[in-house]
Amino acid sequence: MDIRIEGLCKYFTSDGKTVAALDHVDLSIPANTFFTLLGPSGCGKTTLLRCIVGLETPDEGEISIGGEVVWSSRKGIFVPPEKRGLGMVFQTYAIWPHMSVFDNIAYPLQVRKMDAALIREKVAKALRFVQLEGVERRSATKLSGGQQQRVALARALVAEPRVILFDEPLSNLDAKLREETRRELRRFLDELDITAIYVTHDRVEALALSDTIAVMRAGRIVEMGTPQDIYFNARHRYVADFIGRANQIEATVLRHEDGITLAETGMGTIACQRRELPAGSRATLCIRPEFIHITSRAAAPEGKTALEGRIEALEFVGEVYEAEIAVAGERLLARIDPDVAVRQGDTVRMAIDPAHCLLLSA
Repeated sequence: MDIRIEGLCKYFTSDGKTVAALDHVDLSIPANTFFTLLGPSGCGKTTLLRCIVGLETPDEGEISIGGEVVWSSRKGIFVPPEKRGLGMVFQTYAIWPHMSVFDNIAYPLQVRKMDAALIREKVAKALRFVQLEGVERRSATKLSGGQQQRVALARALVAEPRVILFDEPLSNLDAKLREETRRELRRFLDELDITAIYVTHDRVEALALSDTIAVMRAGRIVEMGTPQDIYFNARHRYVADFIGRANQIEATVLRHEDGITLAETGMGTIACQRRELPAGSRATLCIRPEFIHITSRAAAPEGKTALEGRIEALEFVGEVYEAEIAVAGERLLARIDPDVAVRQGDTVRMAIDPAHCLLLSA
């Protein structure tokens, strides 16, 4: 089921000041995709999610689900949450401690006064799907964190919603369990072929789970694309910095030639992925640490930029060394394979592919 949002605004007043939690948001989410709203605390992502589900009332704009308008300021339409056909998994799971696993999952069906036999059938199906058969009579809060997350997912799915929404559902799990549950969640949703909207501030979750990511800031969507587009080909400095570690260096655009853009920096002239920025304009050069390659050659391979610098700091973090390399007046963070023989204080040569040098508007 697709979702369309047009001109959505939501204002909050605090200490006599009005703040736009959502500032004229336009968004189209295709059916049967995993769509993630990514951004820091206070950027508006949870407010947007709550407006879609009907737990917050916007001040302006329109929301449509599957072609049906569920909220519109201009048309005076408000469809209550229970009639929007949505499921939701909260950050806290909202597991009721006085209920068994069965009763927690069955609750959405019981409030609809569904036949008891049909409730048992649907709950059993949901339990099989999340691999929790045999625990339906146990107290839900006696389960592990990962199992409670599955109970919350089963409860959201049992009524067969058109869309399921997640508000940072893995944030309360430890790192290892979060990784395992993340894989399970994606597998579950792939099998269901359902539209999912996921809110998180965790870039790894967003990159691992999503078909499409929308990066938010101050109530607006700054940039939207596939995980690969957002990570490798960001258009905004804010997005490049938020989605992962990046070297960001002041630059001036020199000229465009042979499919690349040349930029002047404190490290010298750098060949970059072509960007239609005017010559002489200020920009930010963005290079991910993993794309700075140490080489033993005196010159870089053809088509790549050659740099030379001194390793000022070197830290072994398991799969790689993380190095700070001084190049002229700049410092570059690089990730070096552990089988490359380098030490702190060494002078090293580097090769950088223009495809991984992004020029962003300053």
